[in-house]
Amino acid sequence: MALFSFSPKNDTTTNVSGRTIAEECTSLAQVSNRGELGSRIAPLVLAYSPGDIQQMKRNFETKVRDLDPEYRERLTKKIAEHLLGTYQRIRLDNQQGVYKTMTQLVTEKQKTYWTMVAGQCSKLEGGDAPSIRFLKYLLAGYCMIVLEEPGHPVGMPFPGNDTVQLVDGTWYCPVRDKAGDVDAALCPFCPARQTPEIGYLRPPVGGSDHRKKEYIEHIHQHHHFNG
Repeated sequence: MALFSFSPKNDTTTNVSGRTIAEECTSLAQVSNRGELGSRIAPLVLAYSPGDIQQMKRNFETKVRDLDPEYRERLTKKIAEHLLGTYQRIRLDNQQGVYKTMTQLVTEKQKTYWTMVAGQCSKLEGGDAPSIRFLKYLLAGYCMIVLEEPGHPVGMPFPGNDTVQLVDGTWYCPVRDKAGDVDAALCPFCPARQTPEIGYLRPPVGGSDHRKKEYIEHIHQHHHFNG
């Protein structure tokens, strides 16, 4: 179906290889290791331009226009930095030939990511053109599977003032276990752990004020510091 053919410039034509998004996803799902996957994703991403990244940013701004202005500004700034930063990271990795050193195997679960992507890009609803939607998933897949980093960047703010954190080499996300509520398509494939809740041996990582207060109250009540 021509509408779902992959082309950064025009969603009604095929790319140079003549492959559709679904065909590209099938090919990506057959890759065995992270380096090969990176080398396959890179030319697909670099077929787009920085202007396409800007279009993604504009699309996102439209989706969050009804949020609190201060939070919306922080969120859109972080997302824009992440999108362009990942695009440039892929360009640099591709130029430096780093993929030869990435021999870790792609898991069977990670391979199913591309089945999900094909399904998401075949939907007419959502506001984004299929090729722009595909770019979003290529960037996220590169982060989560090739780099083994979260789909959302460190510092990404969520309602309640909680953010994605990197602590002692481990990523924590405040919505990691809420895949049914927030960005469900990415969460099952993200290497981040759920941000510790009340009752863990450590306080909430970068938690909002109310969560920190609850943690202190929990310690006070259950560890007999109140005499």
